[in-house]
Amino acid sequence: MFVKTFNFVTSFNNTKHQIFKMYSEIEIDRQNLTIMGVKFNSLSELENTANAIGSNMFEGFVPTKEIIQLYMDWKNSQISESDFLNLIYDAVQ
Repeated sequence: MFVKTFNFVTSFNNTKHQIFKMYSEIEIDRQNLTIMGVKFNSLSELENTANAIGSNMFEGFVPTKEIIQLYMDWKNSQISESDFLNLIYDAVQ
């Protein structure tokens, strides 16, 4: 896990504050087309998914291999949308 510190000065009282942003690293292998060990069909599919995961991580989403695999199973029509949603719900509980 990485911690990045940002300094800023508030406009109303010139007080200096620090904001701590927490970053979690996830395993992305562009050569083998995998995220956290889950195989993707193309580099563009992998990059689009990685970007979506990264954006959601800023909102508090914590990706797991299981969730990424469920997503790929749904995307490749191996499970239905309702099964996907139920399994995702179970995975995050």
